Amino acid sequence: MPHIHDKIDFTVEVFVVFKNKVLLRKHDKYKKWLSVGGHIEFNEDPNEAAIREVKEEVGLDIELDDSLRIFREKDHTKELIPPYFLNRNRISNTHEHVTLIYFAKSDTNVISETIESEKSKECKWFTKNELIKNRELIPNIKFYALKALEKLST
Repeated sequence: MPHIHDKIDFTVEVFVVFKNKVLLRKHDKYKKWLSVGGHIEFNEDPNEAAIREVKEEVGLDIELDDSLRIFREKDHTKELIPPYFLNRNRISNTHEHVTLIYFAKSDTNVISETIESEKSKECKWFTKNELIKNRELIPNIKFYALKALEKLST
């Protein structure tokens, strides 16, 4: 969903882990290593958006980590998987994002060509040591990626 107003948009970021590596993508516009993610559409909840964005951008089927979810009672309420982190960041002078940050696992490290993959042609699975040594990474991206590995790597 493109920026169609000067209000706050809600977005998701997903740090996908496969074995002992976490996936980052080189964003075409910003030329920085970021997680997979995007805008939450009007007809979906944040969990659905996280799963959809990963599928659209890199072709992976994921399972969101739900270890933070405490209440699991079944009734007429759909209990969502909570994000690990939540932040608010300025995109431009008139536009901001509130971002829900999720951790997820993938059963494969094979990135598929998708319609959305043109946005991020360069993807890489990073080990913990590669993250630590990489000086190109934005500090919060490095922090979240390391936390995802700490939580989900096998």
